[in-house]
Amino acid sequence: MNQQNRKRTSILLTILIFSLVMLVTMEGCGSNGTDTNDSLQQMIEQKWSSYENGIGYPSTGGAALLISSPKGNYFVSTNMNNASPNIHFRVASNTKTFTAAAIMLLYQQGLLNIDSRITATIPGKDIPYVPNTANYNIPYKNNITIRQLLNHTAGVFDVTNDTIPADAPCAYAGQDYLFTQSSKHQFSFDELVGVVAQCQISYWDPSQNKYHYSNTGYNLLAEIIERVSGMSYSSFITENLIKPNTLLSTSSPYLAADTKIPDPFPVGYWLFEGTLNTVREDNMSANVSEGNIISTPQDLSRWVKALITGRAGIEKRYVDMMKDCTITEGTTSCYGLGILHMQGLGYGHNGAHNGYLSLMIYDPDNDVTEVLFYSFLNNDDLAGEMKVLNSMATEARTILGY
Repeated sequence: MNQQNRKRTSILLTILIFSLVMLVTMEGCGSNGTDTNDSLQQMIEQKWSSYENGIGYPSTGGAALLISSPKGNYFVSTNMNNASPNIHFRVASNTKTFTAAAIMLLYQQGLLNIDSRITATIPGKDIPYVPNTANYNIPYKNNITIRQLLNHTAGVFDVTNDTIPADAPCAYAGQDYLFTQSSKHQFSFDELVGVVAQCQISYWDPSQNKYHYSNTGYNLLAEIIERVSGMSYSSFITENLIKPNTLLSTSSPYLAADTKIPDPFPVGYWLFEGTLNTVREDNMSANVSEGNIISTPQDLSRWVKALITGRAGIEKRYVDMMKDCTITEGTTSCYGLGILHMQGLGYGHNGAHNGYLSLMIYDPDNDVTEVLFYSFLNNDDLAGEMKVLNSMATEARTILGY
């Protein structure tokens, strides 16, 4: 897999961030007289098969759905070998909920203030939140707050999603930065943020309070986590969020050489400019803190429910801050502090990376947790793929009865 394909797939995160999938279950019988699990199984098989045949790639990739609700717990899948609630996959931007939770945990502990500017001095230390070096001399640096990084209103240019403007005063003008590097290159926060500083690119002054999704903004948050805590990003996430929440199958790879997904995992497939690619390994060092985590449906289900209910280590009043979203994208969804709110559906996140598309969501009104993931990503017809997801959501909610 080359860096250009990683770049093209990363762009899907911005497109998908407000496109949601809901699959649900209920006790008793479906309209065809079968029990709930059979109804869900039939639904996911029929819709997935219809989609694959329609695009001309039958038996490519698959779908899996895990549901936990007061009416029962269900797992169904189709066209996915070794599928179970404990199958591993790359969760992509669902990672952002961990990064945001880490920031809020440090806020809860009094070790940072999310309304401080990133140039402010860290409480109890004599260093600023971000280094006072050339790599962090990004546009409007003195005006950006930690909160604005969390809810994507800081205007920080997104190096992994967008092509560097052709008129930027830097060597990478007109290029996709990731594509300029080897597939084995070890990326770092200093490097990725440094591209923004070298090219002096931004979407706008953060005082405009406009929304623009930015993976690089979450790289800045990871740098803040490291400077405040004195630990590496992955170590802090592991010790303070993954282990305490018993997420035994969740990991945060950060080395370029750490390319494998633990067994069992489904091979991923993605369609790009008419070429079908298989994905077994990937260098995730360019995506640390914004999309690098590997997990399972079971772990994500446990995580998203614990987080939203205030039982993941982040107290409810801080979770309420994360859930409070005033920045609207579209008409049915908005983004809080690392958490999506989907009108009538609940709170969580979604993500897309080469070969995998996923959603985790918790509905507090009905105590329903859903995790869905596909081992196929269609760059050439994203709209069609999303229609399948939405139709699955609608039918599954009907089956569940919510």
